Amino acid sequence: MTDETRFERWLRDGERTEGDAIPAATVVLVRERSGTIETLMLRKNSKIAFGGMWVFPGGRIDDEDRVGAPDVATAARRAAVREAAEEAGLAVDEDSLAWISHWLPPGIAPKRYATWFFVAPAPGGDVTIDGGEIHESDWMQPRDALTRRDALEIELAPPTWMTLHYLGAFDDLDSLMRDAEEREPFFYETHIAKGAGGVVALWAGDVGYGVEPLDDAALETKGPRHRLWMADPWRLERDLP
Repeated sequence: MTDETRFERWLRDGERTEGDAIPAATVVLVRERSGTIETLMLRKNSKIAFGGMWVFPGGRIDDEDRVGAPDVATAARRAAVREAAEEAGLAVDEDSLAWISHWLPPGIAPKRYATWFFVAPAPGGDVTIDGGEIHESDWMQPRDALTRRDALEIELAPPTWMTLHYLGAFDDLDSLMRDAEEREPFFYETHIAKGAGGVVALWAGDVGYGVEPLDDAALETKGPRHRLWMADPWRLERDLP
């Protein structure tokens, strides 16, 4: 099944639409060092979208990415490659990208990006940042990055946290890329609620997903879980494989 077919199926399912969300792409660059995985993280300028947060290279899909592209999947891949070059000075091979997820923020988000997430082996060369849009860069072990977030040393958005959690299951690059290339990409259309346990993000597969009102009673209903509690420390409840 092609990327485009999966995307169209997701848009059709439940009559979901991207609405006014800005199409975007992110590339998660990974390498293997000393028997473990590292991923490139960038800290955004505090005055722009996602300011101050540590993120993966990425940004909106520009018109130039769409020129001659047969579908949105191709445009997203081109955008991911372009953003890696612009934000980190790295030349990523478009054919090396493995699509792992697509993220759509809740409607209450002040700026919504409908974002394709790709994983790719990091190319050789030094990381170069501009000091404007990007203020810092670092190669982080995924599990260490999550620990640093809980220690309030760095700030992460839920899509970044969930992606780092996924990467943390692997210790070698070959296993990670094999899984990324073979897995069915997951579509995260985030619903946000606030319960007794704090703020929580819910996704498809959770018993409370789509329930109105999403109050404490709905959150406590017995059933499958697919949610991230964002009270320190952040805690994932996931019954999906």
